[in-house]
Amino acid sequence: MNKGEFVEELAKKAKISKSQANVLLNEMLDIILSSLKKGKEVNLTGFGRFDVRKRKAREGRNPQTGATIKIPARKVPRFKPSKTLKEAVQ
Repeated sequence: MNKGEFVEELAKKAKISKSQANVLLNEMLDIILSSLKKGKEVNLTGFGRFDVRKRKAREGRNPQTGATIKIPARKVPRFKPSKTLKEAVQ
């Protein structure tokens, strides 16, 4: 399912227009993004948790040349599904 199909389904279920559903989805994603940027986690009960993890700097290898390269430390977003979501998918 892509974003357009998701917006269509949301509009049907919520009985709103597609444009309203698109605005709603974009606002929800913006809220999640801004919370993660601030270092806060977003916990949606029954669905899962979004958070940011820190990765340490490390050494890696260039696969073409085999040369050692330094990979800098960085932050990466992570999603951990809830138990309810895991069970629903099985």
